[in-house]
Amino acid sequence: MKAPLGWLAEHVALPEGITGRELGEVLIRAGLEVETVESVGTEIDGPVVVGRVLATVDEPQKNGKVIRWVQVDVGSAHNEPHPAHPGGCRSVVCGAHNFEVGDLVVVALPGSTLAGGFTIAARKTYGHVSDGMICAEDELGIGHDHTGIIVLPPVIEGIALSPGDDPSAALLLRDDVLDIDVSPDIGYCLSIRGLAREAGQNLGVAFTDVIDRPTPAAVSDGYPVVLADAACPLFVALGVTGIDPSKPTPRWMARRLVMAGMRSISLAVDITNYVMLETGQPLHAYDAALLAGPIVVRKATAGEQLVTLDSVTRSLDVDDLLITDDSGPIGLAGVMGGESTELREDTTSVVIEAAHFDPTTISRTLRRHNLPSEASKRFHRGVDPNAAYSAAHLAAQLLVELAGGALSRDETVAGSLPAMPVQLIDADLPSRVLGVEVGSEAVAAILRASGVAVAETAAGLELLPPTWRPDLVDPYDYVEEVGRKLGFEAIPSVVPAAPVGRGFTPGQRGRRAINAALAASGFVEVLTFPFGSAEDLDRMGVSVADERRRLVRLANPLAETQPYLRTTILPGLFAAVARNTSRGNDDLALFEAGRVFFTGSGGAAPIPAVSGRPGAEELAAIEVALPVQPRHLAAVLCGQWRRPGWQGAGQPAGWQQALAFADVVAATVGAALTRTSTDVAPWHPGRCAELTLGADVIGHAGELHPRVCKAFGLPPRTAAVELDLDHLLRLAPQRGSIVSVSGHPVAKEDVALVVSQEVPAGVVEQALRDGAGELLESVTLFDVFTGGQVPAGQKSVAFALRFRASDRTLTDADTAAARDAAIAEAARVTGAALRAF
Repeated sequence: MKAPLGWLAEHVALPEGITGRELGEVLIRAGLEVETVESVGTEIDGPVVVGRVLATVDEPQKNGKVIRWVQVDVGSAHNEPHPAHPGGCRSVVCGAHNFEVGDLVVVALPGSTLAGGFTIAARKTYGHVSDGMICAEDELGIGHDHTGIIVLPPVIEGIALSPGDDPSAALLLRDDVLDIDVSPDIGYCLSIRGLAREAGQNLGVAFTDVIDRPTPAAVSDGYPVVLADAACPLFVALGVTGIDPSKPTPRWMARRLVMAGMRSISLAVDITNYVMLETGQPLHAYDAALLAGPIVVRKATAGEQLVTLDSVTRSLDVDDLLITDDSGPIGLAGVMGGESTELREDTTSVVIEAAHFDPTTISRTLRRHNLPSEASKRFHRGVDPNAAYSAAHLAAQLLVELAGGALSRDETVAGSLPAMPVQLIDADLPSRVLGVEVGSEAVAAILRASGVAVAETAAGLELLPPTWRPDLVDPYDYVEEVGRKLGFEAIPSVVPAAPVGRGFTPGQRGRRAINAALAASGFVEVLTFPFGSAEDLDRMGVSVADERRRLVRLANPLAETQPYLRTTILPGLFAAVARNTSRGNDDLALFEAGRVFFTGSGGAAPIPAVSGRPGAEELAAIEVALPVQPRHLAAVLCGQWRRPGWQGAGQPAGWQQALAFADVVAATVGAALTRTSTDVAPWHPGRCAELTLGADVIGHAGELHPRVCKAFGLPPRTAAVELDLDHLLRLAPQRGSIVSVSGHPVAKEDVALVVSQEVPAGVVEQALRDGAGELLESVTLFDVFTGGQVPAGQKSVAFALRFRASDRTLTDADTAAARDAAIAEAARVTGAALRAF
């Protein structure tokens, strides 16, 4: 909403000398969003004055153009001596011919600057020295017309003009224009009336309401109107006849429309737009001669069409609210009028419509047809229904005054004002919610200044909102209103004290520690969108039976190419890798922690009432219906893990780093994962490890299948890992306290075992851990050997065992007993034998 300061000043007694920026600060403190304050006309500088034409001579030129040599009286302070004019004048060359001797014009004298930074100087042209310039609209920045110069009436808006006067005030050349982003809950501020009211209340000055006529009871003496749908509770119709269609829009009105962001069209249309901007009530004027039968407000029927004012034929929906007559639809109610009854150049009689429409109905219609308009912008936010009658009369009065029309004595008021909701609130509710003491008298005074009818009762404050405040429907709406008018700067900022003895949950601590450990290990965290597609799973080779096919479809996806919530983090990481490598960033180790989503029970979640907290059964039903949303952790690696250089050869990033990723994650939360070879998409068969903790599968890691790399545009031999982070944290040892570090020495033992090549080394390692007991501190695989003296079909695996006690130095017997127990358990589980060669 663009609001010129001068227009606002006609409705509120602004302090003398207040600027647009100062008023903007006041409105910002009141909760409005003032985006900019533009000072228009400030580039017009120097001697720009009113002049009276004394004489003219038309002089044809060789190029066929006829120029006019003009003598103009610009006032005694600016006139130069002239033999033909005793009082002096200025002589100007002018190319326009739309003025006569005696007319008042605007003259820019030498030394002045016009719109666009154009500086005026005396110069010789067409054989004369032109001592200034007679100005057109565009040269003053008040319009776009350059077909003729501005001819002024002797009096504009009560300001008498004479030669030498400054025309700025009469032409509204200079003003501050506030550009305000009006939020949906304060739609009444989409008007000069609403903004002036806010300014008056916050400055403590008088406000004059232009809506001063009470809406009468239903009257049907004017043009017949039938309300056939509850979405239109009120419709006012006034008739104005005898309009002179040749009358131009006054310059002051056209100027205000331009400053408010609209364009001047014709006098009748400009009047309806002007009144809408001033009052907030959209109006529409019909050519009375083109109406056929009574106006009927109803919903559309299937197959109906309407040609709107923008000459577009629109197919109507059965939920669209229409203005119709016997010929069919003549307007899309609250959005745009129809072409068949629009005002024409020869229109002499009009019917003015001022109606009130249901905001939800208008909102759906404008979105359905993608047809935003100044009217729909106001109706879908909520318009003051009590403004309709007064606004219609304001427009009719302007048509009478400016267009020479006559207001019909018969008028139509169909329907009635909708009732406003009454609320009862505790007088101390604003104090409790805002956290600052606001007495009941102050609350009542603030709300009364906002137009609310306040009755103080024993039960509290009984509140009836004004008709222009449809947003006041809940007790907390009134609390917000008190806070806005009190000033948010008056509400103290208090940081709530943290409860004693509480901090991060074990899960939060684990996730934070894991992220820190991965970053320290050289991985880079990224965040991708949690959306995916079935095509992504197809390219990954995920089978139909895989649980990753339990897709949750979005009702309103950002893109139809990704209509589902993801069931795996990997496709998002694949896209991030492809994007980076396409830009030359080839060495990558990216990871992401986030939720994945699987279908729940399949039932629809109940929608609880907003009047109170949902019950236990409702919460349980909602929980069951929600998708399963575990947290996963995944990484993708490609390129070089360590780049080659003077220090030696590089190390490619591959499956080793993917497995190390999983080990870092597990070790951070005190767990150790077992690796077993498996075949799971999207990994390469034989190069994929299943990662388990006890009997539970935590995830998979390894080298991606070549087909997957090609399908996603990844470098060959890209490696990936994905873990169920929530499941890992549930199974990981709970670290309730800091574990002390033993000061006793470590005992080292190395064992080499011969097992079948079919037995994974991870299974042997786990058996050694299980058998060694509590003295075992760590076990590390350091060698795998085949051939030589190792029998065919078998392999030698060597492990470094480290033992330590917390309370004593281990003896050789202690160490030997623990080592032998570990070997015995490995032999029992895997058939391993101690290597004897």
